[in-house]
Amino acid sequence: MDADVVVVGAGLAGLVAAAEAADAGRTVILIDQEGEHNLGAQAWWSLGGLFLVDSPEQRRLGVRDSRELAAQDWFGSARFDRAEDYWPRAWAEAYLDFAAGEKRAWLRTMGHRLFPVVGWAERGDGRADGHGNSVPRFHITWGTGPGIVAPFERRVRAHVETGRIRFAFRHRVDELVKDGGAVVGVRGTLLEPTDAPRGVASSREAVGEFELGAQATVVTSGGIGGNHDLVRRAWPERLGSPPRRMVAGVPAHVDGRMLRIAEEGGARLINADRMWHYVEGVRNWDPVWENHGIRILPGPSSLWLDAAGHRLPAPFFPGFDTLGTLAHLRRSGYDYSWFVLTRKIIEKEFALSGSEQNPDLTGRDIRLVLSRARPGPSAPVEAFMNHGEDFVVADSLTDLVEGMNAIADDDVPRLEVAELQRTIEARDRELDNTFTKDAQVTAIHGARRYRGDRLIRVAAPHRLLDPEAGPLIAVRLNVLTRKTLGGLETDLSGRCLTVGGTPLPGLYAAGEVSGFGGGGMMGYNALEGTFLGGCLFSGRVAGRAAARDVG
Repeated sequence: MDADVVVVGAGLAGLVAAAEAADAGRTVILIDQEGEHNLGAQAWWSLGGLFLVDSPEQRRLGVRDSRELAAQDWFGSARFDRAEDYWPRAWAEAYLDFAAGEKRAWLRTMGHRLFPVVGWAERGDGRADGHGNSVPRFHITWGTGPGIVAPFERRVRAHVETGRIRFAFRHRVDELVKDGGAVVGVRGTLLEPTDAPRGVASSREAVGEFELGAQATVVTSGGIGGNHDLVRRAWPERLGSPPRRMVAGVPAHVDGRMLRIAEEGGARLINADRMWHYVEGVRNWDPVWENHGIRILPGPSSLWLDAAGHRLPAPFFPGFDTLGTLAHLRRSGYDYSWFVLTRKIIEKEFALSGSEQNPDLTGRDIRLVLSRARPGPSAPVEAFMNHGEDFVVADSLTDLVEGMNAIADDDVPRLEVAELQRTIEARDRELDNTFTKDAQVTAIHGARRYRGDRLIRVAAPHRLLDPEAGPLIAVRLNVLTRKTLGGLETDLSGRCLTVGGTPLPGLYAAGEVSGFGGGGMMGYNALEGTFLGGCLFSGRVAGRAAARDVG
């Protein structure tokens, strides 16, 4: 054997699994098809959001949370309804215990810190027992994605120094090696060295072959979001037809190869039709990878229209019900939708997802963070306003509509100034009183009762056609691929299961490739802050179990 444990994939789950196995005294080879520059993978690009329950940060902001309320939200969102949801449900229960228990303290012992204002993401479908977060739970890492990767990279590199962990970059796994029904390693292709920057597609030129043996193999290779052909093939009918055009929220190396390879090796893939894609994607004006999309993290005030100019009904407001909104928009027959808003809204309510779009949080720059309180949008948002092909800025509604039509698809009906004006004025009249029958205006008032939203996230209610709030802004929103919610079925030790339901000896999985645990612990919907947390938890479980099980 070349090592006790082989870990396939050097993203967050892989780093956690490798560190945990090495801490237990096992030798580990950490394999990745990319170069060392890509350590941390998707997590490095993230905003670093974490789902925590009843945290000190919540309590300081007056948020009352509990394990029971979080479970109500989780299971109301997951809607488990299949026989194969046995292990996903068990993983969900275990993860809720982790998020309400030792998760924060465990991270804190490694130097991890949180931004003090807790975000209220995925506010839900309007039902107490339905989808969504009843309270703010989105805790942003101080340092964003790099800040969540750093503690585990430090642990792994410390073991590399002692020789307990060995890196094997540019090793692309093509198959699992089996002996007597057990997985005993991996074999594949050596790729030529690369100096491509982080996130940029690297060469797939083969320069050789390899085979590595181990008593335990842990697959942590991610999902399918970078392969839009796979996304379309897995796209479920309940979400309508797949878009002809999407933007990529993840780099090309998120290709889903290991799902097929593990399945061919005897592991069971379940819930492949469960996926998570955003509807607020904009094309990055300064892309890192091909077709690079950035997600807008919106506050609740923007007017949301489909491509033909029809206002979206409740509960499809910005930041409330991602997949419900996606299904509604796919039934419109068009690949994009619109936000219509004001400068007053964009300066308070628009944040952009990702470490590179938040230099203040990523760089832990308190002075720069405080500058967010000044009038005007943040520098990254303003750059999109000035350069982004999906943004239209105008001083009049007539000019705004003209700009929107100029970038509309040819097969979409032209927007009419009079119709859009009627829609906006009807909404604006609802602001004359503190009373309203407009559900979105009610939601805005409700959001501002939360101290965190009132402070940095939700603009004071105002008329969209108020010249003092202008200029007017329209943003064309594209479907942005992101996460695979199904995956390799695993038990509560992270062991991959066969079609017959028995553990496949020697094979474990963690992170997105396992649906963040069990083959889909989030069910049909996610509550946000759960992707990174799912990688942390499942990586820890699988790494510890693999270390325990090897002889």
